[in-house]
Amino acid sequence: MTLAQHWIASSWGAPDTWEFVEYEVPRPGPGEVTIRVRAAGVNPADAKHVASARSGAQLPVPIGYEVSGRISAIGADTRVGSGEAAVGDEVIAFRVRGGYATELTVPAAKVFAKPTTLSHPEAANLLLAGTTAAEMLWVTGAAPGETILLHGASGAVGVSLLQQAALRGIRVIGTASAERFDVVRRFGGVPVPYGPGLTERVREAAGAAGVSAALDAVGTQEAIDVSLGLVGDRSRIVTIAASARADSDGILAIAGSMPASARFRDGVRGELIALAQNGDLVVPVARTFPLEDAPAALSLLAGGHPGGKLALIPSS
Repeated sequence: MTLAQHWIASSWGAPDTWEFVEYEVPRPGPGEVTIRVRAAGVNPADAKHVASARSGAQLPVPIGYEVSGRISAIGADTRVGSGEAAVGDEVIAFRVRGGYATELTVPAAKVFAKPTTLSHPEAANLLLAGTTAAEMLWVTGAAPGETILLHGASGAVGVSLLQQAALRGIRVIGTASAERFDVVRRFGGVPVPYGPGLTERVREAAGAAGVSAALDAVGTQEAIDVSLGLVGDRSRIVTIAASARADSDGILAIAGSMPASARFRDGVRGELIALAQNGDLVVPVARTFPLEDAPAALSLLAGGHPGGKLALIPSS
């Protein structure tokens, strides 16, 4: 075993209660690899999932779900998710436990060759947002030629979804604040401001064909109410942030913790990596933080509009 450092939640609570501690990294056995982390992706779920006690979760909880780095050790007779691999290869890993670390050992099936088109901070933020966006398009049956409504179009999930939709010939009307309209336009969307009168603005932007599906990445009451007013088929309305409204209004809710969502997101990883390698899927990064400043990064993220993805960078 080697010594490394990682962030853990030793009690349920906010990031300022987490601990940055030294730990022993297990040597990888068959079907495992050890990754020296170059960047860890920062996502709302990192804090959300340890904010309060959850069924089946035991303390301490290692923090972080996706990383980019280099293989520092590999188990015997082991292939990674993308095929053959060797010590020194640059890789990304998603749906891991404990990504806020200098080094960690993970199941090899969760590890893929890093797209050479992305930096480590970009690659570390590709898959959580990307697979979430892909699932939103999939469950609503969004199809080429259709116009869909996306609430939260300038956020991390929204930016990935805009790109994926454009590649499929799907037109997206995206809600955003006026100062973020340029982001929505950059990735092929039609921006509209949220707030009073949103339904009418979306109808005008959609034209005679109307809106075929609505995808909510913000979870506001306005987002759900407007979606219900514009899309008659509730099976074509999905939320990732308003599960209570999904239950009460009969719309779809998805989350990485749901078995069906987990299966889909695992299955689509290779497709998204290929898109990134081809230059068809980019990941705007607003800022990086030293790994030891993880609570500061989560504080900025909680503020609502960091302007792009955030990444944590180990000092060594």
